[in-house]
Amino acid sequence: MSGHGYESGRLNLPFVGICTFAKADYQPDWSAISADVAVLGAPFDAGTQWRSGARFGPRAIRDASTLFSFGHGGAYDFEDDVTYLPAETTKIVDIGDADIIHTDTTGSHANIEAGVRAILAAGALPVVLGGDHSINIPCINAFEGQDPIHVVQIDAHLDFVDERHGVRYGHGNPMRRAAEKPYVTGLTQLGVRNVSSTAKEGYEDARRMGSDILSVRHLRQMGVPAVLERIPAGARYYLTIDIDAFDPSIAPGTGTPSHGGFLYYEVLEFLDGLAQRGQIVGIDLVEVAPDYDRTGTTAILAAQVLMNLIGRVLHYR
Repeated sequence: MSGHGYESGRLNLPFVGICTFAKADYQPDWSAISADVAVLGAPFDAGTQWRSGARFGPRAIRDASTLFSFGHGGAYDFEDDVTYLPAETTKIVDIGDADIIHTDTTGSHANIEAGVRAILAAGALPVVLGGDHSINIPCINAFEGQDPIHVVQIDAHLDFVDERHGVRYGHGNPMRRAAEKPYVTGLTQLGVRNVSSTAKEGYEDARRMGSDILSVRHLRQMGVPAVLERIPAGARYYLTIDIDAFDPSIAPGTGTPSHGGFLYYEVLEFLDGLAQRGQIVGIDLVEVAPDYDRTGTTAILAAQVLMNLIGRVLHYR
């Protein structure tokens, strides 16, 4: 009930109610997904090599996303003169979290993969909230049997380690595991900078296995249109965004911050162009560790990027 007689229904402010992503409908039955977009939480951070805490990323991003859930029937962008995510034609569901088994990477990853497979089987766009970057491994695994994909990574780190002390499925390994897949046709790796967790040999391996690697400074020197031209046109893109690609001045809430990162509009303009250049068929956003940012700004950035990205993907379709 409304508190005023002159309006019916609920005002439903962002801080009211139980959190789902953008206050979307909750669908716990993975066999009954019916939507354009399905959001899956992957709160796994046992793949980290330094600070943990990204297991709380999905909750933080969902909470922050309610800021962008005002009931105006969509999200009007006056610069573009477009109402993104129009309520009458957009269906987003939140299917909850994959079950995480403490200390069990293989079992946890299998549960994440099952969630992504269920989304793909329903014909929806999977949007996966991490978790550390290792959760990309089961996400890419889920595309086995689908048409080929080109992986676009936005990240401070190359994540192309093959194996270190027997570890093959940590957050330093996902792009190497992706490059090994026969259905991954190539990789574009943007934002890589500074002292890396990947040795020089990893960069050489990445280029040999089909990677185009560009730093933040490369993108600024070349410009977004020139960078987009390097990506195969008309392809199916799987997009993986590590929040540490952004500068820690705007995204401190992550386990391995790296100074010299992207600012918001650089990434938004790239994502807008990518959504027009081909078909974005899968998305994950990882490494939000909210306890390192008591302001909540990092989670808000993550939610804002995802809401704007989802809106553009659906609009250009």
